Amino acid sequence: MSGGHDTTLSLRASELTLSEKLDSLPTNPGVYQFKNADGKVIYVGKAQNLRSRVRQYFQKSRSSDPKLDAMVEKIVDVELIVTDSEIEALILEANLIKKLKPRYNVVLKDDKSYPYIVITNEPFPRVFVTRRVIRDGSRYFGPYTDVKAVRYALKTVRDIFMIRSCNFDLTEETIQKKKYKICLDYHIKKCEGPCEGLVTQAHYKRMIDQVASVLKGKTENVVETLEHDMQRFSDETRYEDAARIRDSIRALYVYTEKQKVVDAKQVDRDIFAVAVKGDDAAGVIFRVREGKLVGSRNFYMGNAEGKPDRELLENLIERYYLEDEDIPGEIVLPVSLEAESLVQSWLETRRGAAVSIEVPKAGEKMKLIAMVRNNAQYLVDELEIQRMKRSEYVPHSVKALQRDLRLKSTPRRIECFDNSNIQGSDAVASLVVFVDGKAKKSEYRHFKIRSVSGPDDFASMREVVQRRYTRVLQEEGTLPDLIMVDGGKGQLSSAVEVLTGLELQKVPIIGLAKRLEEVFVPGSSEALMLPRTSSGLRLLQQIRDEAHRFAITHHRTLRSKRILQTELDLIEGIGKKRAKELLEAFGSVQGVKFATEDQLAEIVGNKVAQKIKEYFKDSAEEKG
Repeated sequence: MSGGHDTTLSLRASELTLSEKLDSLPTNPGVYQFKNADGKVIYVGKAQNLRSRVRQYFQKSRSSDPKLDAMVEKIVDVELIVTDSEIEALILEANLIKKLKPRYNVVLKDDKSYPYIVITNEPFPRVFVTRRVIRDGSRYFGPYTDVKAVRYALKTVRDIFMIRSCNFDLTEETIQKKKYKICLDYHIKKCEGPCEGLVTQAHYKRMIDQVASVLKGKTENVVETLEHDMQRFSDETRYEDAARIRDSIRALYVYTEKQKVVDAKQVDRDIFAVAVKGDDAAGVIFRVREGKLVGSRNFYMGNAEGKPDRELLENLIERYYLEDEDIPGEIVLPVSLEAESLVQSWLETRRGAAVSIEVPKAGEKMKLIAMVRNNAQYLVDELEIQRMKRSEYVPHSVKALQRDLRLKSTPRRIECFDNSNIQGSDAVASLVVFVDGKAKKSEYRHFKIRSVSGPDDFASMREVVQRRYTRVLQEEGTLPDLIMVDGGKGQLSSAVEVLTGLELQKVPIIGLAKRLEEVFVPGSSEALMLPRTSSGLRLLQQIRDEAHRFAITHHRTLRSKRILQTELDLIEGIGKKRAKELLEAFGSVQGVKFATEDQLAEIVGNKVAQKIKEYFKDSAEEKG
């Protein structure tokens, strides 16, 4: 993408009404990002004409769609990135969706847990198995869904080619300095000794390119090259080398014979298909090289309900080829894409050669699409089965807690509140969430107490419970199966008062007092004493301790910031703004203290810099 030409237009709600924003949209191609009241991006899209595309969402004449209607209701802001072309918009959209994972976009999760074979980006590359993909110029092949297959592929290329197996950092400098010595692999003809400069980079690169071709499934040219080398060695009476090449060719034939032949024409193509079930979908890509099925790739998709197959396929293709550089000359799809010509142009640009997108109506290609679709259907069915198993499984500690507290339903989602303040300063509260007995840290929340001055735990509890569940009700979020407050009757009564006001009195709530681990429930003056050996009690203690830890950590952070900034605020001529500038420039109050007067003057001017040095000098003398 030509990064120098993009223009970002942020149309802020505070500056323009939504109607005014829509009237001021440009007609250029680009990407639009819809934001909610919290400033969070909830949808990313691309357009050939931003004005026309964005306005469509708000037209009364558009067909009703419950999910789309819900999204439009939440839009309060739109941010545009104008691009030079539709292709740039396509690439940018795919990258933003991958990075931001907006709520209303189709979100893809690929099979990253599967292993790859990597060819490292080094002067003398290594070849090994990895599950970690690092975009540093290295080449990755896979993922392999069968561990045996990846081991066999790696063994094959190592048997055929003399690839180094060491982890030495081989550079021209280390080789010239003779930092490393040849090992046993050199003596048994498994390596040509690049560590001692016994083979050139050009020769090694030629061999690595052949390795890459084999891993891609393109073996025909490799066999031709090896046969030519074998004949040359034979002519030069280097019979031992010729015999080694002959064995390599045989191993290569055995390797390719294990790959399923799906087309006698020896073509290169990728075949795509998707299957949808509810809000989930699965996408599968079969990779055919030289007519043989050399591998497949699986993706799971969320937020798929109501999305047509062509939209899911377009998202799948964009995400897949954004990362994979091995683009064949033929893409086979079950249905045509909405932006097919745009996707085709982008793929041809990426490949540097022609790419055809085909939608067969009959014949062998239709049979292949059916096979890919069956695989996708199997994956989405399997996902549903796994989800059902997970949803049915309840840990023993959660069941024990239901029994001990005599709850009507299983407390699978528990939310716990805790307050923290020291001598009434920097009062904060924490909310931790446990689902099926495990912490769900992505849903933890901090609260800075706004309406309470001084150490008043009861009022603080009322405030945070009110703020939490007012927002949950407004956003139609998930209510907990059990609410827990850290404290005794007072804290519990404060929380119950709020829940009653919000008409949430049916949600179970308890208080856990620290001293005797007493459990208080509404409407009972006596505390429950759960058995000390109960796993339900241990779960409550774990949740309470986690809420306390989370609150204390945040409280200390706020207190540290306040103390650091307060010391600078004591200096005449320094307000909040200058204190912030100094801390950003020097990292801490200590950094400001030991900075020279000239360094300080660059930030705050000569007069204030002199006052800062005088302040710290006087402070040091007082302490002395």
